[in-house]
Amino acid sequence: MLKQTKKTKEIYEDIQQKIYYMIPDKWERLYLYASFIDTNEGKVKGELFFYYIPKGILKKNPVNVYEIPSKFNIDEKEYLQLVEILYRRLKGLRDEFKKIELGETWSNLTISIENSNFKIQFKYDDLENSEYSSYDRHIIWRYEYLGIGMEQLNKEEREVLKRYLTGAKNFVREESYESGIYIRDIKNIIDYDTSENTEFQEKTDLANKKIEEHESHRTMKNQILSFLDEEDNEKK
Repeated sequence: MLKQTKKTKEIYEDIQQKIYYMIPDKWERLYLYASFIDTNEGKVKGELFFYYIPKGILKKNPVNVYEIPSKFNIDEKEYLQLVEILYRRLKGLRDEFKKIELGETWSNLTISIENSNFKIQFKYDDLENSEYSSYDRHIIWRYEYLGIGMEQLNKEEREVLKRYLTGAKNFVREESYESGIYIRDIKNIIDYDTSENTEFQEKTDLANKKIEEHESHRTMKNQILSFLDEEDNEKK
């Protein structure tokens, strides 16, 4: 069982704050996935993507986070910096669990937020040796959490999902953490007022500066942001 500490709960609150800030829309549900693979070179590679379901009487399609800049006329480069800051914070959560557990910890997580409820599912998949590629896992994850089935996929994607659904399911260790939402009424990226959120703005500016100074590589493919970072010793 994963040990929850005051520090991990503080990180959860900060993650929630960053997520709420990044969505310039009213929404009712959100699902986020992030993965982390420790390489033999001492680096961490992984990816992050998330979707939200807009509020409305009619059924709404999930909105991919990487559609937000074009959808709301936000500078893409600046927005992707926010995504990277969020990914680093999630990595910081994993680093904290490494300290607590004194060894190997989870490799990927899914955050879901709905009805003032915050839930994280931690999984211990062997992603480095997985039979599925990064994008394969994206297709499977969307099926499991967003309900995107065969009728909404192209031929290649249907083959991936079919292989998953008909294949042998290997047991993967999984743990979860659930709580109420820590924060309420945070301003989002469009109506953000720095005079009322000075502390958060300072943290964001500092994180942006560190990202600019730190060597990193990221690529956008199929609306998934991938990361390859040097292992750092920054205090979270």
